[in-house]
Amino acid sequence: MSAPTTIRPVAGIRRSRVAVSASYAAQGFGYAVVVTSLPNLKTRHGIDDIVVSLIVLLVCLAAAGGSLLADRLAVRWGSRVALVVGLLLEAVALPLIASPVGLPAFIAAFAIYGAGLGIVDAAGAMQGVLVQQRAGVSVMAGFFAWYTGAAIAGALLMSAVAGTAANAGIALVAGAVVALAIAIVGVRGFDPRRTKLPSAPDAARHGKLPHRGITVFGTVVLAAFVVDSAVSTWSTVYLHDVLLTGAAIAPLGYAAYQAAILVTRIGADRLVRRFGRVVLAVCTTVLAILGCLVVATMPVTWAAVAGFALAGFGVGALVPLAFSAAGELHEARSDEVIARVNLFNYAGAVLGAVLVGLLADSTGLAQAFLVPMVMLIPVLFLARRFAPRQPRAAAPVPAP
Repeated sequence: MSAPTTIRPVAGIRRSRVAVSASYAAQGFGYAVVVTSLPNLKTRHGIDDIVVSLIVLLVCLAAAGGSLLADRLAVRWGSRVALVVGLLLEAVALPLIASPVGLPAFIAAFAIYGAGLGIVDAAGAMQGVLVQQRAGVSVMAGFFAWYTGAAIAGALLMSAVAGTAANAGIALVAGAVVALAIAIVGVRGFDPRRTKLPSAPDAARHGKLPHRGITVFGTVVLAAFVVDSAVSTWSTVYLHDVLLTGAAIAPLGYAAYQAAILVTRIGADRLVRRFGRVVLAVCTTVLAILGCLVVATMPVTWAAVAGFALAGFGVGALVPLAFSAAGELHEARSDEVIARVNLFNYAGAVLGAVLVGLLADSTGLAQAFLVPMVMLIPVLFLARRFAPRQPRAAAPVPAP
């Protein structure tokens, strides 16, 4: 009589894990087609790199607002509702970005997309934590892998349909369809439970938050997202506008970057078990520093693509390693710790995308990639903090 009781929770975990994985995939696919369509969108609207930088800043600010909105939605109706709302906003915004509208409407569409992006970021993480709690073992790296795999697919789709803004619009509409489909299907698959931050008395009983540790791993996340945002936003522009590659070749720098991230995330768990988090963090950070240096100093197409790939090894490892280590800082309040560490990714996105773009006009876009390289250097001195604080018990997890 106990068999149904055992099977049902496992099936529920698997269903939720598939749904959350799909939401990460929708996020990665949509973001990839947006950033790799920038050259065509620049041409259509007659805008320069400064305007692109300001639009990216707008998206980051809207995403921060969306993240705050996700908290309110999750408290009132649960993170499942928040995640569906975010996906629907993205499904509305992507076709608007692709449409031949005026510049004000174009910018407004990016604001809507940014809000949806922030909601999905936050609510997806909330859902991931719920699935992880039910599974009894970390599964976040798997979600990130789905994001990365879908981002590669989006970049390759852009390569296949490259040439005009109209063709770029096809990929943007495809991203909207994916987001809409996941929102509809996810209503039943996402975990319906609600999570709330503890009240002041509860928080006091659990002890103070480890602010120093939050700052340490937040700095790592910030550095990783500076690299991620710089490469995601400017790699296609750099290859297309500076190195004068063809429209079909330009998105391949981003694709190579995402491929390196995917390979790293697929193998990261095994590498951690064999060498430890500290060794993996140091090695991948060194590779990422080298990659940014190659992009900045070797203005050749193959070298730039290789440099972007090397940068991907660092980002692919550092983000899940930082969240894993941060989660061990204070297990009783791990949700709060992770939420605070996650805020650093928006600062990284602004610095990576906006600062690199602003510097491009004065130093050149190639030299601007020295910014993410410099941001990575402190990670080497913080790497010892990745050492595990306590052993983790292994548990079987159903594959999505």
